[in-house]
Amino acid sequence: MQTQTILLIISAAIFALMVSLYQYMYKAKNRNKKNLFFAFLRFLSVFAVLLLLINPSFKKNTYYTEKPTLVIAVDNSASIKHLKQDQSVIRFVNDIQNDDQINDRFNIKYYSFAEKLNDSLSLSFDQEQTNISKTLDDLRQIYKNSIAPTILITDGNQTYGRDYQYSSNRYKQAIFPIISGDTTQVTDTKIQQLNVNRYAYLKNKFPVEVILTYSGDQNVTSRFEVRSGNNTIYTQEVLFSEEKNSAVINFTLPASIAGVVQYNAVLIPMANEKNKINNSKAFAVEIIDQKTNVLIVSDIVHPDLGAIKKSIESNERRSTTILRPIEVTNLEDYQMIIVYQPNTRFGGVYEKLNLLRKNRFTITGSKTDWVFLNKIQNSYAQEITRQTEYYVPRFNSNYSTFLFDDIGFESYPPLIGTFGEININTNYDPLLYRTISDIETEEPLLATIEQDGVREAVLFGEGLWRWRAQNYLDTKNFENFDDFFGKLVQYLASNKRKSRLNTISESFYYGNTNIKILAEYFTKNYEFDKRGSLRITLKNKITEAAQTIPMLLKNNAYEVDLSDLPAGNYDYTVTVIGENISRSGNFKVLEYNVEQQFLNADVTKLRQVATNTKGKLYNLTQSNELFQNIIQDRRYQTIQKSKENVVSLIDWKYLLVIVIVLLGIEWFARKYNGLI
Repeated sequence: MQTQTILLIISAAIFALMVSLYQYMYKAKNRNKKNLFFAFLRFLSVFAVLLLLINPSFKKNTYYTEKPTLVIAVDNSASIKHLKQDQSVIRFVNDIQNDDQINDRFNIKYYSFAEKLNDSLSLSFDQEQTNISKTLDDLRQIYKNSIAPTILITDGNQTYGRDYQYSSNRYKQAIFPIISGDTTQVTDTKIQQLNVNRYAYLKNKFPVEVILTYSGDQNVTSRFEVRSGNNTIYTQEVLFSEEKNSAVINFTLPASIAGVVQYNAVLIPMANEKNKINNSKAFAVEIIDQKTNVLIVSDIVHPDLGAIKKSIESNERRSTTILRPIEVTNLEDYQMIIVYQPNTRFGGVYEKLNLLRKNRFTITGSKTDWVFLNKIQNSYAQEITRQTEYYVPRFNSNYSTFLFDDIGFESYPPLIGTFGEININTNYDPLLYRTISDIETEEPLLATIEQDGVREAVLFGEGLWRWRAQNYLDTKNFENFDDFFGKLVQYLASNKRKSRLNTISESFYYGNTNIKILAEYFTKNYEFDKRGSLRITLKNKITEAAQTIPMLLKNNAYEVDLSDLPAGNYDYTVTVIGENISRSGNFKVLEYNVEQQFLNADVTKLRQVATNTKGKLYNLTQSNELFQNIIQDRRYQTIQKSKENVVSLIDWKYLLVIVIVLLGIEWFARKYNGLI
């Protein structure tokens, strides 16, 4: 208790004594024992009230011990079972759980991981992807402010993500990798990687690149083949040696049949190979018989033109041509026209557009002649001010013309457009609104219009190149922006009538990727309906097995995850319960299990991880040695800590009760003696 508080208590006692003596002794006519009793009661009550106001307190120290945390992270991927280490891993974990010494010394936290980190130890060894780098990043965030050595039980085989042997340099805890797999190097040939585009065009040839690897010390000869059905369409002899342990083969295949064509790449295995699964890899190509041709008409040179062209051609099914208005002669070869900042020179272009009823994307800006544009069409009009303004985009989450997600528009740079009010004279659907100087308006920045069977999108601002650059700064790629622009192009290049139910799926999926099918469901007014109940019926074309799964609402779409589907050909039908509406489609799932491509544990990377983090490498049979070493490691000691609390000397509730009781006794005593 502080000296100042003690002085206050003494002062309170003196004051209470003076008050009681003054009232019952100094002012009293008759001084007797009763007065002393009343003075004593008054002293206690006044002193208690003053204590209640002062609320004296003192510091109390409590001591406790804190054990260091020991993190156990167990690889739950299918490669553990493929390498026949699943039972050994389970026994190792049981040894940790049953060892009294290590449980007394550490606060043990168990995790399993594969594609992501899970804070539970439910081991099934059936996960199809492994990302060790992400696991280490997640654990680094969880234990960034504590001591937490990590036992990493894994075969070290990662299927995707950053190389964990380098990212482990940022991990502040010591890692003790436990090798879960055979470390003996055996002869093995495999298809390390196969690169091919998803799409090709009919009667063309498409390129294929294959990387083949070999582990062994002998000179061997093998043969690489590509098969389609029962036909071998490409073959090449491959030579390997201890020094020449890889080969890169580049070749082209003909695209002679429209549709999804499945191929199988095979590297003929050696007679003594143990793992022959990694000697074949299925792939597919969707061969299409036409290409979406987009024409950009512009009378000026602007960075937007390059950004638009790059974005459109990021999808190989599209091509872009840029012409000046005077150079435009034939629009029939193009599925969509982009009119960039039109002026009086665009009169002939608009005549052809209206004659052929072509879909168009109009982009306006500081160089747009709005006097001309207001006269040449009657769908929208801009107030003529001849001044410019900066417009920040704001996403409309209720946009319903096609499925679209916010890619972070509000953080994008503003576009430059003409200052003034915009009037749209027909039905339209705004995708982006204008925000001016932090003032949110309901005026459209980007809107889509569908009138008399002709589709048009209008962007009331220039500067798209800044958006694409900002997307790269945010994500280190252009995918989000290109996907945004690609959906606009897809919508405008199609003349298909709007339907109340649309499905979105790929024509084929690889067995190691997520398989998701999306559906859009609209009301009769073509507004997205979040109240719908949708289900999808899947049917395997070979086995005839069928299943019905409900689709879940996610953002502005209904979604179903079919990632557990086995390889095969599937038909699907999406139906709306209570409505006579359905849509059908089909897709293929190609056979591929990346976790079965490994033959050994990756000892080299695991050893490097241990070195980077000042840990040590162990085998599954060295549990006792690991336990003894980590218990004796002086870096991990139990720490005694103290906690200082400020505690009230007397609880105010009890003190309040005492005051009431004292005043009550004094009142009754005075009443009994006729003093009241």
